Amino acid sequence: MEHMKFISASQVKNVLTFESLIPQMEKALAKFSDKKVVQPVRSVIPVKESGGFFGLMPSLCSEDNVLATKLVSFYPNNKDVPTHNAVIAMFNASNGVPEVIVDGEVITAMRTAAVSAVATKFLCNKNPKVLALLGSGVQARSHFQALSTLYTFEEIWVWGRTKVNFESLASELNGTACHTAEDAVKGADVIVTVTSSTVPILKKEWVKPGAHINAVGACRPDWQEIDPELMRSVSLFVDSRDAALTESGDVILSKADIEAEVGEVILGKNGGRKTATEVTLFKSLGLAIEDALSAKLVCDLLSSSNSS
Repeated sequence: MEHMKFISASQVKNVLTFESLIPQMEKALAKFSDKKVVQPVRSVIPVKESGGFFGLMPSLCSEDNVLATKLVSFYPNNKDVPTHNAVIAMFNASNGVPEVIVDGEVITAMRTAAVSAVATKFLCNKNPKVLALLGSGVQARSHFQALSTLYTFEEIWVWGRTKVNFESLASELNGTACHTAEDAVKGADVIVTVTSSTVPILKKEWVKPGAHINAVGACRPDWQEIDPELMRSVSLFVDSRDAALTESGDVILSKADIEAEVGEVILGKNGGRKTATEVTLFKSLGLAIEDALSAKLVCDLLSSSNSS
């Protein structure tokens, strides 16, 4: 215990790239759907005084010798500090001794976007050219970076609930600020919803045939980002069936049918997109194994850089 290491956010940022992380997240999704991961659905307790939530996310993947847990807080009303804060504790899978604590802020931002990139890779139509971002915070930036690792977008459309923020992000990304969500998504090949909204912000009639949606916000059973009519009309893919049916208001309240886990598509157990005109939607909630394998990747990259 006295020799336990701590890996800071700046150390994570120095070594972790989307080029290395996206393949790792593809592996995490496949291993989860192939039943090679032991993990319960996230345990969450509300912190009512602050409108926040505190979650526990343990996982074991014996094949990779990974035993870890993520401790994460989500305070959507935070203004001057991040809304998500986390640490990932890594244990020796052979003897249970805690070995490393990794700051989870950068990993949370990057792995969420990397997982959406994997889902987009397997579900979107080829050569998407127009990206719509609904949201203007950390995850909007992270998703732009992750998706731009795989695709070259000709147009970036940005909308958010705070004008000064979405206009600033649009300028930063050389995109176009849109004053309504409808304007942002019409004609988009890939749509990303990354808001803290508790009510639907994306409607069925705005989405063009053949679009792919990454729905990342609305992580509580009574929150929604997506219009229920749209949810029921799409081909719906998730990271975890159990998590979606427990945590996702978008899925629970709409009573939408789940087509498959993305990991099943990766494994070839489901064919994914069936036609060029269907709308596919990936509902992201975040898996403990994603954090565990991200933290392992960081540890491996730091070890490699220190030995070279």
